Amino acid sequence: MATVILDAGHGGADWGAEYNGRLEKDDNLNLTLAIGEILQESGVNVLYTRTTDVYDLPIEKARIVNESGADYLVSIHRNSSPYPNQYSGVESLVYNRYSIAGVMAANINAQLEQVGFINLGVNERKNLIVLYRTIIPAVLVEVGFINNDADNYLFDTKFYEIADAIARGILETIQ
Repeated sequence: MATVILDAGHGGADWGAEYNGRLEKDDNLNLTLAIGEILQESGVNVLYTRTTDVYDLPIEKARIVNESGADYLVSIHRNSSPYPNQYSGVESLVYNRYSIAGVMAANINAQLEQVGFINLGVNERKNLIVLYRTIIPAVLVEVGFINNDADNYLFDTKFYEIADAIARGILETIQ
């Protein structure tokens, strides 16, 4: 079975986005650990860039990934917009959408759509270090908008379904 390295975005002094006291780094870590448990129960070898509230520079995360021996990287984040409740939904970012990472991203998004998120699609992002400096297929998943009340309600009330949906999207790609 493949090895997947999971990255909980941000951490430590880098909170990521914040909304009404809610910190992206905390949502990212909690969800990443839940996804990892599900993948491990499915027989996937799981590694992590972090399992506690620490911060590594993006270039350091890319080094960790590249030296890990993993086959795939999935980085978990929450999106944010300039104004509260302006946007809603899940978006996945890849370096090249016509790659296996693009397939995995589309599979994850489709599973999250079934949980109730609006599917904002798979988009290329050529300037994100964890996407362009890693040597394995990499997907960055923006799991709803942290400054959208409906997305946060979904995140909180369907947390385990969301973790399971992301794991299913990964498994659908690697099996």
